[in-house]
Amino acid sequence: MSGEERWCVVTGGRGFAARHLVEMLIKYQVFSVRIADLPSTIDLEPSEENGLLGEALRSGRATYVSTDLRNKAQVLKALEGAEVVFHMAAPNSSINNYQLHHSVNVQGTKNIIDACVELKVKRLIYTSSPSVVFDGVHGIINGNESLPYPPNHNDSYSATKAEGETLVLKSNGVDGLLTCCIRPSSIFGPGDKLLVPSLVSAARAGKLKFMIGDGNNVYDFTYVENVAHAHICAERALASGGEVAEKAAGQDGIQKTIESYSHLRAENQPKREGPSKASVYLGEGRVADTLLWKNKRQTITVLLVLVAIYYNFIASGSTIVTAISKLLLVSIIFLFIHGSLPNTILGYTVEKIPASNFHLSEEKSKGVVTLIASSWNGAVNVLKSLCKGKDWILFLKVVFSLLLLNFLGAISVRTIFVIGLPLAFIGFYVYEKKEQEIDSLIQEAFSKGCKLKSDVARKLVASKKNE
Repeated sequence: MSGEERWCVVTGGRGFAARHLVEMLIKYQVFSVRIADLPSTIDLEPSEENGLLGEALRSGRATYVSTDLRNKAQVLKALEGAEVVFHMAAPNSSINNYQLHHSVNVQGTKNIIDACVELKVKRLIYTSSPSVVFDGVHGIINGNESLPYPPNHNDSYSATKAEGETLVLKSNGVDGLLTCCIRPSSIFGPGDKLLVPSLVSAARAGKLKFMIGDGNNVYDFTYVENVAHAHICAERALASGGEVAEKAAGQDGIQKTIESYSHLRAENQPKREGPSKASVYLGEGRVADTLLWKNKRQTITVLLVLVAIYYNFIASGSTIVTAISKLLLVSIIFLFIHGSLPNTILGYTVEKIPASNFHLSEEKSKGVVTLIASSWNGAVNVLKSLCKGKDWILFLKVVFSLLLLNFLGAISVRTIFVIGLPLAFIGFYVYEKKEQEIDSLIQEAFSKGCKLKSDVARKLVASKKNE
């Protein structure tokens, strides 16, 4: 390494945003770039092999070093001779493992800081997260850097990133080290293997309505090249008191992102493998096997039981309380007699029902409680919005929902049983056989509904402005 060479280090350098930063640093030719990450060797994609990164690695303007941030000796080796460190390494935020996040985001960051001080590194730029000031409950509107850390965070990733950020900020000025933190929010762009693909998958499954730009956004998405450029701007600002690099990516970021995901277009998708959507929706268990006629014997048995319940408890005109009481009585008598039977009768084994079948696991209990709490909080938020008297779209949604609930409440249990039973055993079966055709019809209807909704919303807003 010659004396004229200036080196920077990018930790987590094979991550999504870090790859863009590495290429941008190579392009600017201010620093030679040392890429530090966990794998023992660097595995380049074809586009990287034939692009700037591959050329830089071959020419020596970029190098790769395998580094575990939890190992102080490896960190010292990675940072040796560096003028600047871009600390972007962090575990996957979706893994809620406190020990893992603390070991990397806190202890690993401390190792980075200690190594920077020991090796006389001049500047340290830390990639943080906006979640460090979010408690998972109270929304943040028009927030800025002055927001304090909350007493409690939503997950271990946010809590440990806040600890790491605190360490970095406190180290500013120690033995000449200059530091700063950047909090990019929901990064998207070419090369993203998490955010955009997950949104596409959810949209295909009909589980997602996603909108950007209704005028009241309280959450930002950041184009990955702008994130990379922000890191370079931060480094330049620390080095020269405010000078920044060239202009970053402009309004073509979304277009570039769309073009980079041509393989996700509907016409390019291979035929779907694995369980059908109907099976997934039904939990891929006994319920799915029954309603989708996978186990015909089981399906027919359940049908006969339901028909018997209908004629004995519902068709008789009993009230709901009476019907439930009779059903529970029969169930208790059956369980008692079944439990008193011997293990074998005339050579046939009598399978006993294990008590665990009636237990609700701790995990399921937490899931039920979480669902109830989430639903309650959602209802409270809707009520708060309605009390402001400004959101006409929400008002119409609530009115329509209550009218629909009122309509359904007027339907007798007998009618629900007569309609619901055939629909359950025929509807899911037909949907599984004609999944693509039905999905296409639903998507077309949904598209027209969205257009109608937009037209109505536009007219409401226009009429409100004219008042």
